[in-house]
Amino acid sequence: MALMDFIKKQFIDVIQWTEDGDGTLAWRFPMSGMEIQNGAQLVVRESQVAIFVNEGQVADVFGPGTHKLTTQTLPVLTYLKNWDKLFESPFKSDVYYFSTRQQIDQRWGTSQPISIRDKDFGAVRLRAFGNYAYRIQDPKSFHSQISGTRERYTTQELEGQLRGLMLQHISDAVAGSGTPFLDLAANQIEFAAALKEATAPSFTALGLELLSVTMQNVSLPEELQKILDQRIGMGIIGQNMGQFMQYQAAQALPEMAKGGSGGSGIAGEAIGLGAGVALGQTLAQTLGQGLAGVGTAAPAPAASKPEDIVSLLEKLGDLKAKGILTDEEFAAKKADLLKKLG
Repeated sequence: MALMDFIKKQFIDVIQWTEDGDGTLAWRFPMSGMEIQNGAQLVVRESQVAIFVNEGQVADVFGPGTHKLTTQTLPVLTYLKNWDKLFESPFKSDVYYFSTRQQIDQRWGTSQPISIRDKDFGAVRLRAFGNYAYRIQDPKSFHSQISGTRERYTTQELEGQLRGLMLQHISDAVAGSGTPFLDLAANQIEFAAALKEATAPSFTALGLELLSVTMQNVSLPEELQKILDQRIGMGIIGQNMGQFMQYQAAQALPEMAKGGSGGSGIAGEAIGLGAGVALGQTLAQTLGQGLAGVGTAAPAPAASKPEDIVSLLEKLGDLKAKGILTDEEFAAKKADLLKKLG
């Protein structure tokens, strides 16, 4: 009976793995009760690593090439098996292959806005997404901590864990880059480099190497976008705070006029109580100071340039279109500015 069992046994002469391109990271060679023949060939292709595991303990590791399996090429397994001489009979051992090629175009992104600390605004909420690439660097560590004894382990199964690591370190990346939040969109390369540096150690602990990180988009929350728009508006008329207040007053007058005429809104209620008159005088005074500055500030170097005078004419045209300046007032200011061009 024992002789028949021996005859029925199947022996493995060649061990190899042809990747099927389905994102497999680790694959166990199917033994199905078969035994590895002494002197069998182990074929490891480029971008692959094979390891022998004996009773759950990682033994020998093989890189790319064709290897003949003997006691000389399996020193750790030989020790674990207590082979005190050249083994002549077949043996059993789990063989695992690992793909070490780059796993590219892996996606990361914030499903919900996340809070970060910014030096300009304190706590803010951020949305961002991009790509990253990695590969298996330490198959032994990856086997013991991630893939284990499973028959197959794929990138899809690891995706959620790795994306979580990326998001976990976004705050560290923002702090490490030193880039103000409002400048992140214009400094995506620096942000991505900081995110890679902050996250790489967590990948290494899993036996992986984080190869690259790219940033595709950083979106600003609505409240910060409004602040950014205000800064842009300030930049149109200069950085002087008095000028900014005049600009704000000019922007607010048309809306207040609408509210007052209809008897509704804050301005309308204020007018109904008599306070609207004082408010209107204050705004008119502020606006008047700004317009006076347009006419009297001509000697200043900034207003003597033709392009600055043209810009001021355009702003005056906007005020006339909004009904803040009359046609006569606009014509008088325009004449003064055109004289300076001559």
